[in-house]
Amino acid sequence: MKHIVFSLLILLALPFTATAEKYWSDTSLTYLNGGDYEVGDPDRQVITLEYVGGYSWGKIFAFGDRLESDNGDTETYIEVSPEVYFVEFEDNLVNNLSFTTTAEIGDGFTHYLYGIGAAFDLPGFQFFEIDAYRRNNDGFENNYQVTLSWGLPFSIGETEWMYDGFLDYTSGISGVGPANMNFTSQLKWNLAPYFDLSAPFYVGVEYVYWRNKFYIDGVNEKNPNLLIKWHF
Repeated sequence: MKHIVFSLLILLALPFTATAEKYWSDTSLTYLNGGDYEVGDPDRQVITLEYVGGYSWGKIFAFGDRLESDNGDTETYIEVSPEVYFVEFEDNLVNNLSFTTTAEIGDGFTHYLYGIGAAFDLPGFQFFEIDAYRRNNDGFENNYQVTLSWGLPFSIGETEWMYDGFLDYTSGISGVGPANMNFTSQLKWNLAPYFDLSAPFYVGVEYVYWRNKFYIDGVNEKNPNLLIKWHF
């Protein structure tokens, strides 16, 4: 029943998005190549299609990953995250408070998250957000998660850079495994000015530190990836 309720909440956001006033949006395609993945083949390539948009009711963020391992294994993973603003502020450290939801859809599972989020107006940051979730897990007990995400553009001389990413801290589950932490960040150089492109075109590195990956005690991923990211 809970899966039906959360599916309806997310599906209801789609027509709402279509009829609401859109303030901004961004779509991007990312290629990653790394050789230090844990759990499964260590050598993988990943293609990610990502969308984020701001609307009169709030924001929606979604992405789909397609993973291809050197041993032939494949995986598809999707997240859809609508958040509805219920309080907005002007000229304040806090931009807004929101009711935030996420569906995590993978091969053979769908997890649903809901909670409260806060977006902050910090000097220099393009965005800085903290979300606290209750996780409704598919196949094992529910637990909790806190997510921090940020985007920090900066310049070195005449070059344009972006440092962005997220940190997920997820509580442990009895009979499954200990708490885990996923710190993923990207350091990217924008080459768009050199090719006369209107939207960013990045090259850089993604680095993942994932402690107790997938709740497996002692499995700690330390994984640098080559990154190419095109916004359009």
